[in-house]
Amino acid sequence: MLPPLAHRVKRSPKLGKYLQVQVRDNNVDQALKVLKKKLQREGVFREMKRRAYFEKPSEKRKREAAQAVGRVRKEARKKAIREGLIEGPKRKGPERARAPSLVRGG
Repeated sequence: MLPPLAHRVKRSPKLGKYLQVQVRDNNVDQALKVLKKKLQREGVFREMKRRAYFEKPSEKRKREAAQAVGRVRKEARKKAIREGLIEGPKRKGPERARAPSLVRGG
């Protein structure tokens, strides 16, 4: 039997989606690092920061419009790179990698 308020609660489509991190060899620090990276990628920290204070509806519309413009510009930039109209970002290869640090001896 369902709890009394369960039929009134709207469920989010992401509700069943859980993040899991494997802890190997009792290395909790590494697992925590992986978890933070996954949370960052999912946008959890950005969402928490955004919900820390009330956002007026007009500010929300402005933010969402700015995000839409950014998405359109990003897609146009990617398309221009694919078509060869502009040069893409330079990639680091083995020849561009950092030189090994020199140990100073005395």
